[in-house]
Parts: sequence; C-alpha cells; structure tokens
Amino acid sequence: MYRVAVVLSSGEVERLYSGLSLLVSSAADGTPCAGLATFRGLGLVLDPDLGRRGEVPEATPGLSWAGREAFGRSLGELRDTALALEGLDLYACAASVETMGIAEEDIRALLDGVMSMPRFLRAAEGAQLLFV
Repeated sequence: MYRVAVVLSSGEVERLYSGLSLLVSSAADGTPCAGLATFRGLGLVLDPDLGRRGEVPEATPGLSWAGREAFGRSLGELRDTALALEGLDLYACAASVETMGIAEEDIRALLDGVMSMPRFLRAAEGAQLLFV
C-alpha cells in the first residue's frame, strides 16, 4: 500500500523538517506515504507553535537570524501541508500517546489516528522505511 514510510522520532526541528519534507514531496508526486510520529517527534508535530520553535537559536544553531524566521515559517507550513495532503497518512505512535498522556480524541482531531509500531511496520511492508 505505502511506498514511503517515515518514523518521525526526533525532537530536533531540523530533522523533523527533513522527514516531513520527504513525506510531503513524495505524496505530492503521487507516491502513497505514511508517517508515524513518536515521542519527541509527536510532541513537535502536535505543537501549535511549531513554527516558533524553528526560530529559537538553540534549536537551529546553524541558521542565521533571517534564516530562522524563514525556516520557522516553512516548518509550520510543511507540517500543515502534511496534515492536509491526500496520499499521506500521518499517525501517532500508540505507546507515545499512552505514556505522554495525550487524549486519543485530540490525536484523531489532527492526525489520521493512533497506531502501534508493529502495526505501522506491517502496513509499511515493502515501502522505503526511514527513521528520522
């Protein structure tokens, strides 16, 4: 079913950007994609102020001041595109949801649902699988 699958586990905004960029560009080209946001990666995906996190110097030490502003804006837009894009299913890791105390209703309002890692790996069988 999926041809590209990405586990978004990093709490680093630059790595999240890379993973989301891969998913969005692949799905926009018509490739069926799936993402599983886990722990710190899930926290970033769910953050309503994600774009501002990309502007924090400690989070993006390699960027210039002007670059941080553009990066933050782009990061927020990229996440929003990933959430809305046809052909891209984005799930929350079941263990992460449980241990982070996030209500499943909140997840379902934003993401495509909650899925365990083993179930995600079965759904992504045969896909290019990346961990970010």
